[in-house]
Amino acid sequence: MTESEHPLPPEELAHRLTEVFALVGPLYRRVQRKVEQNAPIEGLSVGVRAVLDLLRENGPMTVPQMGRAQALSRQFVQRMVNDAAAARLVEVVPNPAHQRSPLVRPTAAGLEAITAALAREQSLLRQVGGDLTDAEVTACVRVLGNMVELFDHVDVDCP
Repeated sequence: MTESEHPLPPEELAHRLTEVFALVGPLYRRVQRKVEQNAPIEGLSVGVRAVLDLLRENGPMTVPQMGRAQALSRQFVQRMVNDAAAARLVEVVPNPAHQRSPLVRPTAAGLEAITAALAREQSLLRQVGGDLTDAEVTACVRVLGNMVELFDHVDVDCP
């Protein structure tokens, strides 16, 4: 094992992960802004886009399930679902497993809209430079996943 393959001591790990946080915030805000700039083309706000992508990946879900999956408040997710329903991108259907928490599922128009948005985004992401390898991207996903897990207990519905 080379020096770079050994686990970092906690103090050094904390310092390096601070560097990651310093990049994730601006990256998220810039991506969010780009999605907002494309909203007139796609007709999707950032929140509605997130709801549609989650439903595309997971199938029908309840608002609380979507909130937990995205670390967003139920109230925010409900507003996004309402916006998507008004645009006929999702529909709310009875949930046989829970009478008071209906399922939200994408309509054909919703699936078409998120598919088009993802195609545009992937076209843009193909322009990322740096000759990144699969191993590097896998490591990035692993690091970010571990960071998300660290904060899984945070209640997003409480101020």
